[in-house]
Amino acid sequence: MCCIPQRLGQMDICKGVVSLATAAGAIYLLYKAIRAGIRCQPPLCSASPICVARLAIEREQRGRDSGELRRLLNSLECKQDEYAKSMILHSITRCVYLLESEASTCTNDDIMLVGSMLDDKDNSVKIQALNTLKAFSGIRKFRLKIQEHSIKVLELISTIWDSELHIAGLRLFNNLPLPDFAHPQLRRVMPALMEILQSDYILAQVQAAQLLSNLAQKNDLLYDILNCQVHSNFLNLFQSAQPGSLLHEVLVFAERLSEGRSSPHYRAVKWHYNEQSVHEALFGDDSRLADRLLALVIHPEEDIQIQACKVIVSLQCPQDVGVRPSCPPSHSCFNNAE
Repeated sequence: MCCIPQRLGQMDICKGVVSLATAAGAIYLLYKAIRAGIRCQPPLCSASPICVARLAIEREQRGRDSGELRRLLNSLECKQDEYAKSMILHSITRCVYLLESEASTCTNDDIMLVGSMLDDKDNSVKIQALNTLKAFSGIRKFRLKIQEHSIKVLELISTIWDSELHIAGLRLFNNLPLPDFAHPQLRRVMPALMEILQSDYILAQVQAAQLLSNLAQKNDLLYDILNCQVHSNFLNLFQSAQPGSLLHEVLVFAERLSEGRSSPHYRAVKWHYNEQSVHEALFGDDSRLADRLLALVIHPEEDIQIQACKVIVSLQCPQDVGVRPSCPPSHSCFNNAE
């Protein structure tokens, strides 16, 4: 009988050991499951840019070509529906940005393949193709080949009224110098560019203002811009209520135009302008630009104040920029406002 308590104690110890062993086994199995879950990679979904990006980054970190960009370009050559083409192009764009070294191994034929998507009937495919071309334009060796599509892109921007397409096309041009052979087409689409600038879609307006500012520095395009017809409320673009990003860009545009029209090269010709032209809206005798600029000098954003002052300075002596500091007060556009 005296052995019974001792036996019971031994049994309790055995049960404790078994419990501990069971718990340890469960923890070990849980550890294996978690470890297996971490190691397990989900299958690649070619339609998912996130999956593409993850796979590409992981393989690049291991120091080898992921092959994903080439696979996507090859799949683009196959017959696909519009949705699939859009997703493939979107994934290609991501890969180009993430894997520049791999993108640099692409060829001009690849650029032509992407450019051919601009002829697709679906606007979403066109937009994604424009985004992909912009991505490739960051690689110097492809710029000349991409420029070959300039006429087509200008045609799309001027004939399709789609804000997303406008943004994509204008971003491409703002990232890539327009070739001289595109200037005749630019003259024809100038009214469309001006309409985009006066639209109600801020992102497209900003991109249009940036492009027009760059074109205003081209001697052979300056008159076409200044003589382009605009709406009667064109100066609303210079209201302080406009978003700062847009205000800054239209002020830069006005400064470039002011400097261009004041250059000896431009003043050597006597130009005639339409009554509702950009020139008359900004620099005509009845223009209220001076009032708008003076109001912007006290704008809450400092860069707007500075840019407004730059435009004012460029207007002080439009007859001869070279001797601007010595201009008599009678030459100033701001006498009445002052």
